[in-house]
Amino acid sequence: MTPATADSGEDAYDLFRRGAFFLASGHPGQAALLLARAERLEPGKNSIREALGRAYYALGDFERATARFAAIVADVPTNDYAHFALGMSLVRLGRAQEARAHFKLAQALSPASQRYRVALAGLAGSSCVRGA
Repeated sequence: MTPATADSGEDAYDLFRRGAFFLASGHPGQAALLLARAERLEPGKNSIREALGRAYYALGDFERATARFAAIVADVPTNDYAHFALGMSLVRLGRAQEARAHFKLAQALSPASQRYRVALAGLAGSSCVRGA
């Protein structure tokens, strides 16, 4: 049995692919179930963390989304999308000051991103930023 395979015979990559499909198809609940199983098999895999964070965000579980994106940022501080998604999750938790720092980092890492610029400007203009 490899580290990416559970005793049940599940493969982390297959769970990830199926979870990503459900996420892209607008079914974050089903995606989260599959991706959480994949994460148990491969706890340090950032691609799984990102997809699971996105699923949790779509479900409104911003605490769990925050935890996934923060773990990615800790592992790869230059991941601009992880900073952006962490900022979005923090905004939803009412932690705009912390979010601002991550939006600034995302924008600094990817200056051409209109999405990051809009998110940062949105903090100044309103109490709610949309769209992780």
